[in-house]
Amino acid sequence: MSPDYVVELMKGLMAHIMILATPLLLTGMTVGLMVSLFQAVTSLQEQTLVFVPKALAVTTMLFFILPWMIRTLMDYTNEIFNKLPSMVM
Repeated sequence: MSPDYVVELMKGLMAHIMILATPLLLTGMTVGLMVSLFQAVTSLQEQTLVFVPKALAVTTMLFFILPWMIRTLMDYTNEIFNKLPSMVM
């Protein structure tokens, strides 16, 4: 296996990781921003007020996109297994 091939595999892996993580990260960031804005407007500084809505939103989002995530991971795994014969020179 050549170093160029390993670099291409790692680039593909990193791209898939970013694609899978982005919806959850954006959900957490959006909910965190909305809660922070609410806290700034009401001058309410409760620490659990940030954590609970963010955890619920990310869990709900994960519940809805889990089939897509699993399908994406299975497609990537199949792609790697199909490339296996060409990896062994």
